[in-house]
Amino acid sequence: MKTLIKNGTVVNATGSATADVLIDGETIAAVLAPGSTLLGFDVEANVDRVIDARGKYVIPGGIDAHTHMQMPFGGTEASDTFETGTRAAAWGGTTSIVDFVVQYAGENVLEQYRKWHEKASGQCAIDYGFHQILSDVQDSSLTAMDELVAEGVSSFKLFMAYKGVFLSDDGQIVKAMQRAASNGSMIMMHAENGSVIDLLVQQAVAAGNTGPLYHGLTRPWQAEEEATHRAIMLANLTGAPLYVVHVSAKQAVDQIAQARDRGQNVFGETCPQYLYLSLEDNLGARSDEWGGFEGAKWVCSTPLRASAEGHQHHMWQSLATNDIQMVSTDHCPFCMKGQKDMGLADFSKIPNGIGSVEHRMDLLYQGVVDGKISLERWVEVCSTTPARMFGMHGTKGVLQPGADGDVVVYDPNGHTSIGVGPGKTHHMNMDYSAYEGFEIDGHVDTVISRGKVVIDRGEYLGAKGDGRFIKRGLSQYLI
Repeated sequence: MKTLIKNGTVVNATGSATADVLIDGETIAAVLAPGSTLLGFDVEANVDRVIDARGKYVIPGGIDAHTHMQMPFGGTEASDTFETGTRAAAWGGTTSIVDFVVQYAGENVLEQYRKWHEKASGQCAIDYGFHQILSDVQDSSLTAMDELVAEGVSSFKLFMAYKGVFLSDDGQIVKAMQRAASNGSMIMMHAENGSVIDLLVQQAVAAGNTGPLYHGLTRPWQAEEEATHRAIMLANLTGAPLYVVHVSAKQAVDQIAQARDRGQNVFGETCPQYLYLSLEDNLGARSDEWGGFEGAKWVCSTPLRASAEGHQHHMWQSLATNDIQMVSTDHCPFCMKGQKDMGLADFSKIPNGIGSVEHRMDLLYQGVVDGKISLERWVEVCSTTPARMFGMHGTKGVLQPGADGDVVVYDPNGHTSIGVGPGKTHHMNMDYSAYEGFEIDGHVDTVISRGKVVIDRGEYLGAKGDGRFIKRGLSQYLI
């Protein structure tokens, strides 16, 4: 199957131009001046499908490098399966995800990796890769790190929070960082001071402060800044590259920026919720359906921050200046009924997570409309940087000959209403939307995954099993 996307504005991270994109089979064959011939042949006359993108943007498919499909957590499991979550991602213009293999203390790392392959294989609507979570870092874990790098899993996530679940002590973190420094892999860090948070949670519950608001209040920015600084220092000690996930506090951003200014291989990720939502949402003042517990809809970790403190503005500014390098979702959805309501009497029992995989591209495009980032920066933080950061560049995140045919046609004159209900976009397996009522000045019209049209003008044309495993190389950002 040959597809020609003609007359659109092709947007890469390096610039924009009116051009035609020719996809031959699963890969991009050429990016041409409009109406060009190729080897003397009329291109349009020799293709199977023509998509007219006049007045629209043609961009590389989005890459969400932080998702949790079917993740067991807090006595339940993330409500999106690999099938439903990747289908929702496709609706939103995302054509690749990198999900997390979970290893709890005492579990075998490689056995968990095989289990995640069993979960995802034959289920995904789009291409998928894996990061590996490490909890108790034993000698077998270090050996597994080397084996997984050879398998195309070149990034490993550790936690400074969640004692008894995920938390690794500083010694374990150093051991993993030492191995990453030797095999070239990336260390990803959930940077919050878990001991401080656990104490504050105990004190809040003992005082009768059990509502969702206290989730954020017991995870203060100081706990995030301190852990971010500590992770940076341990990475500096070992020579390992460090990628700090879901950064929400402006003070943590400053720690990352200072380390980068010193020439250290430190990178930061933020998420749509930290650009658009705030701690005030945890008050649950939008409707009376759930009373004060409605704020549980927006409980996630790291937590939302108070709008008056300027964290959201700082995140946008940091994206514009490259102090934060990319935007992922930390997509970890839970329904209100039967999941979030496990914490009705105690906020510490609310499953932490927000579903965003369908809305990331739209929400970040609104930042372009609002003058917060450029058109090219939108593509960079949503597609190109994730590909380069996690060893996929050349095949993902760029429109160039030889790259996978992952292409989105985006209409800047279209409109998207986010939320649950008629006329709104919501395909995630959740009973609510964290972005209910958001209006986007743009619309995903057509999504192509490795040459196959999976979304076209409001119709889903894909199928589970369309996605393939992405065997990733090493990060292309390391110096």
